Amino acid sequence: MKVLAFACVVALAAGTVLAGEWVCISDGLLAQIEKEGLKAGWPGKTTGVAVDRTTGELFVVIPGLGVWRSADKGATFARCDGGAVGGRCETGYSLHLDPAGKRMACFMLDGKSAMTLDGGKTWLPVKNMGRGPDWGAVFWPERERKRIVEHFRANGDLVRFEIPAVRTLFERTHENRDIAIVSQDGGKTWKQLEGQFGAVGVFSESILVASRGKEPKWAGIHRSTDAGATWEQVSDASPIGVMTAFKGVGYWLADKGILKSKDQGKTWEQVGELKGAVWGPYFGKDESHFVVVDKAGFQETSDGGKTWKQLAPPSPLKEFNTRGWFLNVAWDPIGKVCYAARMGQAAYKYEY
Repeated sequence: MKVLAFACVVALAAGTVLAGEWVCISDGLLAQIEKEGLKAGWPGKTTGVAVDRTTGELFVVIPGLGVWRSADKGATFARCDGGAVGGRCETGYSLHLDPAGKRMACFMLDGKSAMTLDGGKTWLPVKNMGRGPDWGAVFWPERERKRIVEHFRANGDLVRFEIPAVRTLFERTHENRDIAIVSQDGGKTWKQLEGQFGAVGVFSESILVASRGKEPKWAGIHRSTDAGATWEQVSDASPIGVMTAFKGVGYWLADKGILKSKDQGKTWEQVGELKGAVWGPYFGKDESHFVVVDKAGFQETSDGGKTWKQLAPPSPLKEFNTRGWFLNVAWDPIGKVCYAARMGQAAYKYEY
């Protein structure tokens, strides 16, 4: 795969509250894709963006053309999914990263879903049900377990090799009566859960959390300890998108603000006073250092939510859906860059 280099600058309109500018990082990539005889799928241009906080590597998704990786803040790109990923990101929670690094799942609509455990070097397929999910969550174990597989070759030789152990995935399917599905074999097979679901999260192989009810009135945080067979409401807060788990603690944006749980979802406490954020949290140097995105832009805290400062204004995409639809955002705490993309539009970066 060729490495694609480009530069394209788009200045933000007058009135920006911060120094700097939003810069287009996708026009050159798309031009090179077209030159090679390829064409992005519907609705064109880009569809998702993510960053590995441990390396600063940027991932941009092109509709129908998979995942493209950049190690230089979007100056050059190379496709890294080997054809394992297709379709598009319908929401800002279609890409589910492990904050510990390297591991990412792509929950794609109208195309192939997959996950990587090594920063995009190799990919494991995730079976889609129907058209695919709006978003999904993965249980990322603290240590990546392996299992031994034995295979006999045609000549009779016995070969043993290691593959990743199975894991739990939890999805909310697209335009399908608020249906949620659970897989406990890494996305090979799925079980439909009874009832209606909105936001989702996973704490372990069997502990799930979710909002319940009919869209758009998903309400409460509900908890299951048996992989979704039974549920108990544990909070009256209404969470957004997908919960993030980092160092054993769950973090979730909700109508009441930023919430966290230290006991696998049994109880939830509010983190600071900031409310109105829809995307995040994205972690930096540690669990007290993270960014969330609200209508005013990218907000950073380095003291666990006690105080905040604005890193970047809203992107030129000017998208704000209170349930996290369409807009994708990411943050590189190493390179000090904020990113934004939306299906059918360009991808941008803001260096601060």
